[in-house]
Amino acid sequence: MILLAPMEGLLDHMLRDVLTRVGGIDRCVSEFIRITDMLLPKRVFTRIVPELLAGGCTPAGVPVRAQLLGSDPVCMAENAARLAELGPEGIDLNFGCPAKCVNLHRGGAVLLDEPELIARIVAAVRRAVPAHVPVSAKMRLGYLDDSRTLECAHAMVGAGAGELVIHARTKADGYKPPAYWDRIAAVREAVAVPVVANGEVWTAADARACKAQSGCEALMLGRGMVADPGLALAIRSLDAAPLAWAQLLPLMHDFFSIVRAHIATRHQAGRLKQWLHYLRRRYPEAEEAYLRVRTINAPDELQLALFGLPALP
Repeated sequence: MILLAPMEGLLDHMLRDVLTRVGGIDRCVSEFIRITDMLLPKRVFTRIVPELLAGGCTPAGVPVRAQLLGSDPVCMAENAARLAELGPEGIDLNFGCPAKCVNLHRGGAVLLDEPELIARIVAAVRRAVPAHVPVSAKMRLGYLDDSRTLECAHAMVGAGAGELVIHARTKADGYKPPAYWDRIAAVREAVAVPVVANGEVWTAADARACKAQSGCEALMLGRGMVADPGLALAIRSLDAAPLAWAQLLPLMHDFFSIVRAHIATRHQAGRLKQWLHYLRRRYPEAEEAYLRVRTINAPDELQLALFGLPALP
């Protein structure tokens, strides 16, 4: 199984739409929906996860599991119950976000120092949603160190999480290489639910190494899939032909059309250039294109410069 990770401000519903068209992805996870001290209206869930309005799947038919982030068990449970009414493929709980602003407000990876609270959150959510709705959790190896990895994993599984995704770094590690895939193996051996390995998988060779070291068959791809949209297919088949730049350009054009329909004009060019920046890692053509358009901020000009096509009326 291959899952597509969320990336706040990058891998959202617009990029999920385009990347899942390429193929190879079995399931997506949405960006986190921040839960604080109130019951959110349904429009907040559908704004962040618009796939909820279309059967819980991307236009390509790939299911999307909606993710919640928060530290109040009661409020998390109430919001999970409301979310479940919208028919998501499942509900994921975020115990892995390393962002300082999130951690300062007692969300994400900082909770890995509080396994007892983690257990209360997971148990409350599991009780609040129908039995047929899967509840999973995403975690890092720890906050400042990995001394409580197993304790946190047991807390999640013991409270009812049916699957764990483990980013193979601590919060303190951030996103700096390497990812410690071998440290996931102890969790996989210690819990009786599926474990998904995540972190620093950029190539099919990385995927093979990650599987070998972690013992996991399932992977979650994030930045690697953004940089190489054909990565999931390459992992699935050694015979898969790399996605050519000529095949990627129409996808980028479609992405920009979606961006232009959904976000403010002043942010549109930035979103396309952001993806183009990641593509530079895999495609020499992306490097040339990025250097050519990086100073263009007017959406119509950017569309013409990159695709040679005027904007649609």
